[in-house]
Amino acid sequence: MNNKNQQNIRVLTGIVGVIAAILVGTGEFLLHYDPLARFSEDSYAFMLAASDARQTAGHFFGVLGAPLYVVGCWHIYLMLKPANQKLAFIGFLISAYGFMIGADWISSRASIGAIVHFQESGGSVAGLVQLYQLRYESLLSVVRVTTVVISLIFIYLALTGRSHYQKWQAVFSPIVLLLLNFVIYAINPDVGKYLMPIALNVGFGLFFLMSIVQAKKVKQREHD
Repeated sequence: MNNKNQQNIRVLTGIVGVIAAILVGTGEFLLHYDPLARFSEDSYAFMLAASDARQTAGHFFGVLGAPLYVVGCWHIYLMLKPANQKLAFIGFLISAYGFMIGADWISSRASIGAIVHFQESGGSVAGLVQLYQLRYESLLSVVRVTTVVISLIFIYLALTGRSHYQKWQAVFSPIVLLLLNFVIYAINPDVGKYLMPIALNVGFGLFFLMSIVQAKKVKQREHD
């Protein structure tokens, strides 16, 4: 990679980090802002200031923006890399992990808001379920789309013969291994019932195992 491309990547990842801060900051403001400043997590009274609609909007701003912080962490790594690449990379792993846990946390805020509203107004459990479906079940679509996209990219690049994968390994893309769980369930529900609750993890787990084996073969060839 030439120097100009490296410079562009450093700037671009920094911009993504700023976008993450803006999106998550907007989300947290919509979720948490209370004109009465009742910012105590003993009773979560400040969550009453935001309507369900405002908290739903804040939820999506925060949840969809938080993963972009990982790219921002990569920017920090690139900027620190000349000083000590190993230490900078360790810093990236730690900070990226922290932000992923933070993403998990912010995804919970709309839930506590819904509970506080439920306690205050005596709403129905069915209403809580509807909010859950809107705020969380819909997020699964993001995982499905990204799994399809990375699978298509993997298949295309593996078939070029220029990646570290063999061409035939294009058959074992994450989406194919994921769908295999459904096939097993259809053929043998007694076995499939153990796979279906964790289908995505089984698919990616098998993919990474295959990839590690291939990486070791590539390393051996390069060593020889």
